[in-house]
Amino acid sequence: MPEMVKKVNAVRVGKEVQEIEEVISNDQEIRIIVNKTVIGTFSMSPTHLKEFAVGYLLGEGVLSSKNDITKLEVVDRTIEVETDLADFDIRRELVMSSDCFGGMRSKIDLTKKVESEYKIKKSSILEASKKLRESSTVWSTTGGTHIAAIVTPDMFISIEDVSRHVAIDKVIGACELRGIDFSNSFMFSSGRMPGDMIIKIARVGIPIIASKSAPTSSGYVVGEEANVTIIGFVRGNRFNIYTHPERISY
Repeated sequence: MPEMVKKVNAVRVGKEVQEIEEVISNDQEIRIIVNKTVIGTFSMSPTHLKEFAVGYLLGEGVLSSKNDITKLEVVDRTIEVETDLADFDIRRELVMSSDCFGGMRSKIDLTKKVESEYKIKKSSILEASKKLRESSTVWSTTGGTHIAAIVTPDMFISIEDVSRHVAIDKVIGACELRGIDFSNSFMFSSGRMPGDMIIKIARVGIPIIASKSAPTSSGYVVGEEANVTIIGFVRGNRFNIYTHPERISY
């Protein structure tokens, strides 16, 4: 998409010095307003904004499903959402003031364990890794984006963004809007896996996340407690399984 990149002038220094036209990833500040309350301002690629809003609000626990939304529209760089949830104010405070309630520990305690018997084969992980590389078209041009994908037995849905967290929000939102069953899917991400990222996928019920990178210690703790299988260092024909390996047939 043209909005994902921007052309700029640069100077290339090597054996020779020359002025060149370079392509870089494009990012903008996007604001989410829910029920006339500003939830936050985020730096991201300026595409798939409705998907981002749905995925972010699901991952933060503000919404339980797309059916909680009564209005969703994008006006310039602002995403306006309306919901008629009776407990919206309580949910909003938990998101906006989570650090006051104990930060990561509080978020883990508020996250339900993933209940899913979904299992995948080693070959499915390696095939998804290959597709993720092939889908990273903006990254191959700019080197400035992350990518996340949700994989089901029938679909491979991926979205790139300058932020690894936002890429995950956007692909979750895209799949929610399509009505995909998260309990029978797995996530593949290009970035490292900290605790807040694992919480996002646990809240929507995704049982497995894989990455070419590694989990952090907070990601490991959340994976153990929220019953999420974490797979890292997917490279070549190998990978590491850090939590709940029973879901992987190898």
